[in-house]
Amino acid sequence: MAIGVCGGSGSGKTTVARNIVELASSDNVAHFCHDSYYFDHSDLSADDRARVNYDHPSSFDNDLFVEHLRTLQHHSAIEAPVYDFTAHTRLARTEHLEPRAVILVEGILIFAIPEIRRLLDIRVFVDCDADIRFIRRLQRDITERCRSPQSVIDQYLNTVRPMHTEFVEPSKRYANIVVPEGGMNAVAVDILHTKIQSVIRKATGPLPLGPAAR
Repeated sequence: MAIGVCGGSGSGKTTVARNIVELASSDNVAHFCHDSYYFDHSDLSADDRARVNYDHPSSFDNDLFVEHLRTLQHHSAIEAPVYDFTAHTRLARTEHLEPRAVILVEGILIFAIPEIRRLLDIRVFVDCDADIRFIRRLQRDITERCRSPQSVIDQYLNTVRPMHTEFVEPSKRYANIVVPEGGMNAVAVDILHTKIQSVIRKATGPLPLGPAAR
């Protein structure tokens, strides 16, 4: 089963995904991130890379992502690309990802891309107020991606906000479940975990407890 977790940048979707993986155990859930599939821009100068619209669906290698998702669904391992967000390039190494009973697919645009959306059995949209999302993104990009506050603000105004309005927010209509409050919504995470437990029991037998549940 493939479960999609979508939401705007800074909405808390990664927290939701990690909580689910921790509860259900990584032995049962493969965490598969759309963000790893940005096109490589090593052929561009650093200034030109910074000007790319990374919030448009065309900025991703969606053909490769769909191919890899189908491979996981057919119970075969993949070598996923590894993306360097500080340099806007792919690294030479890849990440080996084994198939699991549940494939947890995460990304801001996965519901807006029909070829990906059609492969998802359950679609979860993580909702959060815009001001909270911006503050979280600002903190993350400064501390984790070595970006200046002004560059984060410029990117948010030029691409993040308009692309969220055009693609991400409208894709919420494809969700089976909408989770307000992001990763802080323990009730929603528990409901998803219960569903995942049911799927895993059918596929593999009794579910071993993850570390958070012990």
